[in-house]
Amino acid sequence: MPPNQPKEQYTRADVRRHFGLSERQLRSWERQNLLPPAETYSFSDLIGIQTIVKLREKRIRVDQIGRALVSLRRKLDWADRPLSELRVVSDGRKIAVHVAGQKMEALTGQILLDFEASDLRGITAFPDRKRTENRLREAEEWFQKGLELEETGAPPEEALEAYRKAVEFNPGAAGALVNLGTIYYRRRTFAEAERYYALAIEADPSYALAEFNIGNLYDEQNRIDEAVRHYARALELNPTYGDAHFNLALVCERSGDTLKAVFHWKAYLKLDHSGQWAEIARRQLDRLRQATVIQSR
Repeated sequence: MPPNQPKEQYTRADVRRHFGLSERQLRSWERQNLLPPAETYSFSDLIGIQTIVKLREKRIRVDQIGRALVSLRRKLDWADRPLSELRVVSDGRKIAVHVAGQKMEALTGQILLDFEASDLRGITAFPDRKRTENRLREAEEWFQKGLELEETGAPPEEALEAYRKAVEFNPGAAGALVNLGTIYYRRRTFAEAERYYALAIEADPSYALAEFNIGNLYDEQNRIDEAVRHYARALELNPTYGDAHFNLALVCERSGDTLKAVFHWKAYLKLDHSGQWAEIARRQLDRLRQATVIQSR
C-alpha cells in the first residue's frame, strides 16, 4: 500500500502526473508569477498548485488569480505563499480566503458572510484583523515546526505538540489536523486518528488527503464500505489521485469485485507508469486477467 506521509521533494514530472498538468501549463504559471520557477517542490508547494488547479476548474482566469495573490500579499504581509498557507476558495466569480473562521474577498479585503454556514443570531462582532493575522501566523509557524520535527526524526511527542499548537491558534488548520491523525494512525491509536481526520474533513471538505487517510484507517480496520466511500470521495475531489486508485483496487479485490479492481488498477497505471508501485499494479492486473480467463473456460 503506498505510504500516507508526503515525500520531502517532488519533481516536475511528479507534479505533472499527480495533477494531470502539462509542462507548458507549469511554465505558464511560472511566467505569470503564480509559482516560483523550480525543479523540485515541497509538500507545501503542492498545496499551492492544487489551489490553482481548483480555481481554474471554477473557470477563474489566470490573471484574476495573479491579481488576488498580489492583493493578499499586500493585505496579509505575513503570508509569503498565500496559495499554500491560506484556504483559497471561489464561487466561480470572486476569489476569497478563509481567515480564522471568516471569509475575506481576496481583492478588496471585504469580509464575506457564508449565510448557509452561519447562524446570524450568533454574530456579534468580527475579530480584530491584526489579532487574527497574528494567530494564523503563529499557527503556520507551529505547523512548519511540526513538519521539520517529523522530517528530522524527532520524537513523535514533539511533533504532536507542535501540531496541537497549530490547531490551538487556528482550529481550521486542516493540514495540522491530518498530520495529528497520521501520527496516531502510525501508533495504531485508531480512535484518536479517526477523530482528527474527521476534524480535518470538517475544516476543509475539499481536502482529498484527509479523505484518503481516513479511508486507510477504515481499510486497516476492515470497515470496507466506509473505506470505499472515502477513497471514492478522494477521487471525486482529485481524479488523478493515484494512491486512491491503488488502494481502491486492493479493497475491491478483497471484496470480490473483480471488474472494479481491474478498472482501478488500469487507472493507477495511467498515472504511474514506472516504479515499485506500478510493478505491483501490473502483477495484480495480470493475475486478475488470468483468473478471469480461467473462469470463463
